[in-house]
Amino acid sequence: MEAGTVQSRNALINRLDTQKEWDLIVIGGGATGLGIALESVSRGYSVLLVEQADFAKGTSSRSTKLVHGGVRYLAQGDVQLVREASIERGLLWRNAPHLVKNQTFIIPIYTWFDRLKYTIGLKLYDWISGRLSLGSSVFIPRSKALQKLPNIKSEGLVGGVLYHDGQFDDSRLAINLVQTIIEHGGVALNYVKVTGLAKDNGQHISGVQLKDAETGKTYFCKAKAVVNATGVFVDEILQMDNPTGTKSITASQGVHLVLDKKFYPANDALMIPATSDGRVLFAVPWHNKVVVGTTDTPVSEASLEPHALEKEIAFILENASRYFVEQPKRSDVLSVFAGLRPLAAPQKDNAKTKEISRSHKIMVTPSHLFTILGGKWTTFRKMGEDMVDRVEKELQWPHKKTATRHLAIHGSIANVDLNDPLYFYGSDQPKVKALMNGHSNEWLSKSLQIHEAQVIWAVQHEMARTVEDVLSRRTRALLLDAKESIRMAESVAIIMAKELRKDESWIKEQVSSFTKLAEGYILR
Repeated sequence: MEAGTVQSRNALINRLDTQKEWDLIVIGGGATGLGIALESVSRGYSVLLVEQADFAKGTSSRSTKLVHGGVRYLAQGDVQLVREASIERGLLWRNAPHLVKNQTFIIPIYTWFDRLKYTIGLKLYDWISGRLSLGSSVFIPRSKALQKLPNIKSEGLVGGVLYHDGQFDDSRLAINLVQTIIEHGGVALNYVKVTGLAKDNGQHISGVQLKDAETGKTYFCKAKAVVNATGVFVDEILQMDNPTGTKSITASQGVHLVLDKKFYPANDALMIPATSDGRVLFAVPWHNKVVVGTTDTPVSEASLEPHALEKEIAFILENASRYFVEQPKRSDVLSVFAGLRPLAAPQKDNAKTKEISRSHKIMVTPSHLFTILGGKWTTFRKMGEDMVDRVEKELQWPHKKTATRHLAIHGSIANVDLNDPLYFYGSDQPKVKALMNGHSNEWLSKSLQIHEAQVIWAVQHEMARTVEDVLSRRTRALLLDAKESIRMAESVAIIMAKELRKDESWIKEQVSSFTKLAEGYILR
């Protein structure tokens, strides 16, 4: 298939009728499921991935936008996780250089003891990363720290410790992974929900029942292996297998506030090492805005559209204000978004969510339902490798070596110009620009640099089906400026309706549902 093209959703969905059996069916189109599907298809297996909503609709589009080894995990003594994450960070930087960049971070230092503690800790962080390190950490004196950290409180500042980590665009990576899976012969479908699991006479899982949310049509697909990679929703699939099973997942909510760059007009990201609850807080430049977060709040129920709690918003504003000269207020927040972390249920009832390991865990039920818990974006490739290894072992398939360590992800191109608002398209950028030239100067948003050609591209090549898909995950308008995204919604719906052959009632419904959703990203 020509690079830059993806089969239409209709062509892919037809494969559900024509393919007699799949080697693997992966349930869940977030980071984990995409990693497993890519690992499987690159080993030569026939793979179907289904997602009940849009790709990366949940947690995987709501991260802190970091590809990191995990400085905090080092403080907790989890050296093995830091080592694994540091290696994966380096590999992803090489495999998707159009989306992952080497980001410098600075920890402001206000005591000489902190200087010693963080200098030693980050040198250990460098050492653990080995040859896949993105750069060496170094102490910088007060004068240089003030120069690099404009708008930071200077009273008592001793200096800063500068270190390197990765920064990326999460949902754009998800879309590029979908494209890579399809280009390798796999099928990945959004808006297809698993409604049941089928078992053979030996009570082993033999397939899944599916429903296309758009047409209501149902399908039955046979599979040699079924993988549950649904993040905070894993228990729903596990209950289809065993309705009496115990809870395996606990969810923790992380909230982020997006502010204008004026509050932190720096190229270096800020890492606040000790907040009032003992977590770290980041202020990260992203798409000409600054993302500040995150929180770690236990939640009892998983939701596709979680909402920030007032105490989380207050926590972030209060802790950011301790460091910023110009203190952000509620009215300054351009967007607030929340994501749920899927953490393996703790062994102790009183364990705090920040103490639960972020490493992943694989479970196999007696009926051979493969489930993966926990994990994070940085290690998505390794999670995929570990899961496919486990499937091969459990089902006694001949072992095939991983092929993803050095597999270029769709769009991969070196030396992108990060000042170009379309940089994240990578190798597809010339085609998007050619489409722009064919649509004159139709900017839907000058402030966010979003053009109508991007909407057409999203429908034609990135399986966008709704206004939300375009404004939240193909472009990042909803997360960058919620009010601006609402202003654009009708224009986007009209363009999409033409591409998807939808009528006026579809346009109205899309604008209404998106506006209602986006209102939840605005602070009143």
